[in-house]
Amino acid sequence: MPKALLLENIDPVATDLLGAAGYEVERLREALGEDDLVAALDGVDLLGIRSQTQVTADVLRRCPGLTAVGAFCIGTNQVDLAAAAAAGVAVFNAPYSNTRSVVELALAEIICLARRLVDRDRSLHAGTWDKSAAGSHEVRGRTIGIVGYGNIGSQLSVLAEALGMRVLFYDLEQKLALGNAEACASLEELLERAETVTLHVDGRAGNAGMFGAEQFAMMRPRSLFLNLSRGFVVDHEALREHVLSGHIAGAAIDVFPDEPREQGDPFDSVLRGLPNVVLTPHVGGSTQEAQHDIGRFVAGKLLEYRTAGTTTLSVNLPTAALYGSSATRFAVLHRNVPGVLARVTALVGGHGLNVDGQVLATRGELGYVLADVSAPLPPDLLTALQEMPETVRVTTYGP
Repeated sequence: MPKALLLENIDPVATDLLGAAGYEVERLREALGEDDLVAALDGVDLLGIRSQTQVTADVLRRCPGLTAVGAFCIGTNQVDLAAAAAAGVAVFNAPYSNTRSVVELALAEIICLARRLVDRDRSLHAGTWDKSAAGSHEVRGRTIGIVGYGNIGSQLSVLAEALGMRVLFYDLEQKLALGNAEACASLEELLERAETVTLHVDGRAGNAGMFGAEQFAMMRPRSLFLNLSRGFVVDHEALREHVLSGHIAGAAIDVFPDEPREQGDPFDSVLRGLPNVVLTPHVGGSTQEAQHDIGRFVAGKLLEYRTAGTTTLSVNLPTAALYGSSATRFAVLHRNVPGVLARVTALVGGHGLNVDGQVLATRGELGYVLADVSAPLPPDLLTALQEMPETVRVTTYGP
């Protein structure tokens, strides 16, 4: 029976789907360090993680039986994608499944900060009645600046406009504005014009430290700041200084440069205890609805790959799908050089098999041949495919 390991409290729907497909599933609540992860992956075919478990090149080297990794979240920076591709390990994620959850949290926090609800809540819990309109504002009519206009940023744009906010956005790529949103030519322009700035950028290395003292200084006095993207993009010391000086009137942070690995672990941050600052433990996408959708989506992608060779929406392999059925399907992941498809076809024909369907996809240095043939692969044909100098991995499906 093939095995799957699911870490970090992935929704049980993934366990159900994999189990129904014949997998023996081990499900753990916590993340695992490198050595523990390698030990746990002994005999495991599929690995499911969220944001804390690091799948490094060394882990991949020490676990040659691993065939696919599912990141049950948006980001994949916790996986060495190049090393995974070189090892023939497919990686899938859930780029859209928790978009709504993140957007709703951002909107809730914007309203919370504008009304200074954190301070009002703390006062009442401390036994002080502080009923005042001082520093409390409606969000209607205020200008929000969205940095990163992808799936989350664009949906936030639509809902913020529905609340009556004016929407500005900035993205490194040219994006079509939705509704009445206005694109800014530079980050500096957005910071000078927006009263609320919210970050929704991806995890690429170039975004590390993108928002620090210089950017906070450019923001309008008494503006609001949110980061629900990646912890390493913001200088928290600089944010602390600007909150204490009053230049930033409030902030909401959901992601941190260093996050505890397990539930209940201690947490520390220079932002703790600051006025009108909302700190949440990386829960932007953590609603029951989102986690269920993510569990179902990523588990489905893993099963499509392992049962049919489908790599659609893989983040590191060429993407291909072959529809129809045949006696045997096989896939050859290989170095992307000329002539491989012709050689594969010639080998199949030389063994008296007919190709019923075939597709080739390439991505960077890799190529991926997915083929249906009329009969089971003879052992010597399988060996010949594996021994081609360009081959990274050969996988067979069916008899």
